[in-house]
Amino acid sequence: MKSPRNGFKDQPDELAKPSSRPLDTSRPEPKKGPLSFLSGSITSLSFSLLCFFISKKIALYFSIHSPNYSSPIAQSIASGFKTLIIGISFLATFTFGFIGLGLFLVFVRSLIEGNKEKTD
Repeated sequence: MKSPRNGFKDQPDELAKPSSRPLDTSRPEPKKGPLSFLSGSITSLSFSLLCFFISKKIALYFSIHSPNYSSPIAQSIASGFKTLIIGISFLATFTFGFIGLGLFLVFVRSLIEGNKEKTD
């Protein structure tokens, strides 16, 4: 007897069957408005500020508590780990900051485009 593709004898292979439900294409996605861009920008910029304060505390902690190992390999690993943690925390800070700035610029552009549509 040939076993089904999913490996279970009693259960049918539901992923292999095409869906009998048609996709609902009658309702288009609602268009994002300026308020959506502004709230996303504020959220992202607040995460950026939070990450900045955390990053400063991480950098301060690692500068005060420098690792002192007798083995040069352990010292190198500790230094690399410290650099990685500080770098990732500041990367998150700048990522959220750039996303927030970009969303704010899209917010301003959507206000200008909305103003142009009203005058036409």
